Amino acid sequence: MLVRLFFVIALAAMPGLAASAQTDGVSSAATILVFGDSLSAGYGLPQESGWASLLERRLRDDGFRYRVANVSISGETTDGGRRRIDGALKAHRPRIVVIELGANDGLRGANLDVMRRNLEAMVDASRRAKAEVLLVGMRLPPNYGTAYTEKFRQTYAEVARAKRTAFVPFLFDGFAEEERYFQSDRVHPTREAQSLMLETVWKGLKPLLRR
Repeated sequence: MLVRLFFVIALAAMPGLAASAQTDGVSSAATILVFGDSLSAGYGLPQESGWASLLERRLRDDGFRYRVANVSISGETTDGGRRRIDGALKAHRPRIVVIELGANDGLRGANLDVMRRNLEAMVDASRRAKAEVLLVGMRLPPNYGTAYTEKFRQTYAEVARAKRTAFVPFLFDGFAEEERYFQSDRVHPTREAQSLMLETVWKGLKPLLRR
């Protein structure tokens, strides 16, 4: 089942800006930059129902003064993210950057050493911009081979450990094999799954927040 859920993500994701910056109307609020692919862009869903939009509501409800700038792009790879992160950091000046990239690299069979260097470069760029980082990991289906899928999984953990970032190992934790939580393409999470993704991200994000 996991194979079927993940296999066509690179084909289904169409490049394009997913969402513009969202604000809570408080000009003094710090910014959380969500920097990902279609899984964070809310592919196939109304903009307000994606996990990044739900995050902004969660922050407000829990008394945290942050705005969320979701600049995730469907189809994005770590190479593309590395090329555009400096511009995003300059435009939004975030206090926290959530990096959720790499799924498309893995599904295209990309060189994982290059993927690692790209992730590290994005972490370093965020740190130079005085932002803290939460790295969000993904996993691959087993048909890519044990050696490749394991190295892919470990790459995130190694980057988080080497760079000492906050870390969420798997965005789809707890529901990856449940078909009811995926759209008809059997790849992208449904509206109902967004709250589950938010809870997973929240576990890594909350310790970074300041009241």
